[in-house]
Amino acid sequence: MARLNQVTPFIPCRDLDRAFAFYTEILGFQGLKFTDDYAYVHREGAALRLLQLDNDAKFASEHAQQSAYFDVAQGVDALYASLKDKLDTLPEGRVRAPFNQDYGQREFHVIDEDVTLLFFGEAIRD
Repeated sequence: MARLNQVTPFIPCRDLDRAFAFYTEILGFQGLKFTDDYAYVHREGAALRLLQLDNDAKFASEHAQQSAYFDVAQGVDALYASLKDKLDTLPEGRVRAPFNQDYGQREFHVIDEDVTLLFFGEAIRD
């Protein structure tokens, strides 16, 4: 019987080297570059596929907005703390520190080099 293992969304980027550096140097992912326009990054079972697109029109569409939610089993605050020094190097407005959502998640948000919104969150436990 077939069984799904994980999902690894494709994240479009304008400059693969810049995007690859963001995910590996700022967010601590491990990565492999397969071609000049395609790379794979992963961290603790979560993964993304970075795909360079040379057509700016694809980024201009309101339908092109991408986002990804990383479910953190526990320790979202510790994850944020471990990344904070590097996150502080990003321009203002690209990071939102941990906060509680009304829907029972504690999250922090990061916007990547091509405006992909990344959510990192864990369930709030009583």
